[in-house]
Amino acid sequence: MPAIPRRLLRGALTLALVGTVASCSTPLARGTADVREPAAGRARAAGTAADQRIRTTESVLQVVAHPDDDLYFMNPDLSQSLRSGNALATVYLTAGESNGVNASAEEARRKQLPADRAKFAKARQNGIRAAYARMATGDSASPWRREVVPTDGGGEAELDTLRAHPKIRLVWLQLHEAESIGRDRPHSLRGLWDGRVSALNSLLASGSVVSEDFAYSGEQLVSTLTGLLERFRPTYVRMQDPTPDSKRSGIGWTDHQDHMYGARFLQRALARYAEEPDRPLVGTQVYLGYLNGSLPHTLDRTALRTKLDAIRTYGWTDGRDCRDSAGCGDLKVGARPLGFNWAQSIRYHRGESTSWLQPQRNGALRAFATLDGRLAVWSQRTRGSAQWSGPDLLPGAGIDDGVTSLRLRDGRIAVFATRTLLGTGPADYRRELVTTAQTVPGGRFGPWESLGAPGPDAVSSWQLGAPAVTLDGSGRATVYLRNPAHGLSSRTRNADGSWQPWTDLGGTGLLGNLAVATDRKGRMHVLAATPASVLAWSQPRRGAAMGAPEPTGLPATTGPLTAHPDATGVRLYFRRPGSADLLTAHSPSGSSSASASGSSRAGRSVGGAVGTSGRTWRTEPADLGGIAGFGPVEVTPQGAGVLLTARDARGTVSAARYAPADNAKGRAGTGGSAAGRSAAERSAPERSAAGRSGGGGATAGRSAAGRAAAGRPRALDWEPGRFLFSGAPAGARSGTAGPAVAAIGLDGRLYWTRTGRTPDLAPWRPATGHH
Repeated sequence: MPAIPRRLLRGALTLALVGTVASCSTPLARGTADVREPAAGRARAAGTAADQRIRTTESVLQVVAHPDDDLYFMNPDLSQSLRSGNALATVYLTAGESNGVNASAEEARRKQLPADRAKFAKARQNGIRAAYARMATGDSASPWRREVVPTDGGGEAELDTLRAHPKIRLVWLQLHEAESIGRDRPHSLRGLWDGRVSALNSLLASGSVVSEDFAYSGEQLVSTLTGLLERFRPTYVRMQDPTPDSKRSGIGWTDHQDHMYGARFLQRALARYAEEPDRPLVGTQVYLGYLNGSLPHTLDRTALRTKLDAIRTYGWTDGRDCRDSAGCGDLKVGARPLGFNWAQSIRYHRGESTSWLQPQRNGALRAFATLDGRLAVWSQRTRGSAQWSGPDLLPGAGIDDGVTSLRLRDGRIAVFATRTLLGTGPADYRRELVTTAQTVPGGRFGPWESLGAPGPDAVSSWQLGAPAVTLDGSGRATVYLRNPAHGLSSRTRNADGSWQPWTDLGGTGLLGNLAVATDRKGRMHVLAATPASVLAWSQPRRGAAMGAPEPTGLPATTGPLTAHPDATGVRLYFRRPGSADLLTAHSPSGSSSASASGSSRAGRSVGGAVGTSGRTWRTEPADLGGIAGFGPVEVTPQGAGVLLTARDARGTVSAARYAPADNAKGRAGTGGSAAGRSAAERSAPERSAAGRSGGGGATAGRSAAGRAAAGRPRALDWEPGRFLFSGAPAGARSGTAGPAVAAIGLDGRLYWTRTGRTPDLAPWRPATGHH
């Protein structure tokens, strides 16, 4: 079918209603939903002015290959957006027809069930509509309006709108899936990307409101996705991983080929859309896929229960009658709702840097993020000022999420990122490390400089991790990243601005973001998570070559780490897998102790080993209590302690003050405006965010003092956040004032706050200025 000119599809009648049908679900009793997660985007029960949520105007677009990819890999982010009251649309690239048998593998073999791919595709649509309706309204039978819409690729798509919340929409493109995770299937998104097929055909679901088959070339698919971006005008796009980690056996990659190549077509569409005028700036987030199943779990029990509720609804485990012979959900998933241990986690692939906020010499702050695939810069007018300018977009496209920054010895700020180069053909697709710096302190940024990649070819460059950078005791910048072999590589900047060659520092099995710190003796430290523990690299003395990787003896973590120098060494912050707990461990610099030391936690030992250099880690980490959520923790110095900010159970930024010295003596850190209140005195949403679930957490209602009396460090009091945000929070000190913390909202705006001489945070507010 020939492509329809885009100019004919714009305007108020672009998506004209062709046909409308009611939902196929039968109503269930209202009020029976077991939604345990606090609602995001609504006012807390307390109702005071300080407790009100910041009203944002985000519009989220999700693009996934198959029905259920969003439920497994983008939730709880998905459910939090659905309950925010803001716009969310999800695009399903393929029909998800699989082998066409709507049954578990065991039942299909036992009953010799025949294949019907069109009916199975319809059953999956029914399941997704029920799951979204349940997450958004509590009622899986809440009706949808279904209509046919033309696409910029010359075909047609089905658009479903939830009647109770018209800002929630689903788009079904219904292209053939590969029907295999990794086997070579030319008639697939992979074959279309590689140019081995000229077009990919549709597979229309049984009873689809789309009545005519079509086929898309690669160009038509990019045009279709670009048109959908124009239609929904998102401020934030969630996508699957275009460069999943390599696997040394079997399928060759740790993810489904449809996930990988569908995401690459979306990258091309985003690059094209970025050239369109008069539209919102777009942030993106990439989600890890199948690899989650082999890594420590990131979600606590409460978050998992809520996530599984949506997956089981999709999997038709409630046996509801939707009066559709195709079926009311995906019985393959219903038989195995955890997937292959996918449900227990959510992870970002990049986008977890906490080093994107920097003070200049005069104390005014600069903030950095990726919007429209370019570096966005916000500039505070003067130190402590509420006036900001930005975001200003630097020239140069393809900048990945997860930029990091530091202030060089001469006062200039430098920014580091990886860049994806799409090229013109499939062989051109690659990634490299790039950097830019201010031309003078406080001035504009110069052009991007490529630092290349520590790998032999373009394919290996896909595996580069996000950069982390620190200054050594001599003021030289060294950038570290995970190399294609999943070890550690580095490059060091010379005094004249040139860069030394890549150095392979060893290690294996690294995952997630790196944590770097330079201690007070000028020695650099790098820490990286593996699936089982944490590896550490350290300089034996200032200016020396980095030592070999050492085992820390620390337990498994969920991946993102944060390292922070203190008066006696380096302190590490991380999350305990499968729980809501935040942990911290310490390595004293220059220690000659031959054994690890550390306080016990409720009489239990985690166990561990000692690094071979003589510097030890406390292999019994201190437990700072529960915050739930996932991702890294930002650490900003504040007085005698630090201000911790992190993603909480509601997807917002929570903050708390922590004094390690107090914790070591069995006293609590103080935190936020909630300081001094017991868990019983806080509202139910706060207890859900702060109470520890799983991993032996504290019982809701026990006061912090009661927990301390029981012989464990008192849990921190977390001040709950006000808005959904992307990536990770960042913090910085500016002059003698208290630290400032910031986050990028899903609307693409910079939000910030600061403390004064007390631990209390000022209200969050958007950075003012041109946008």
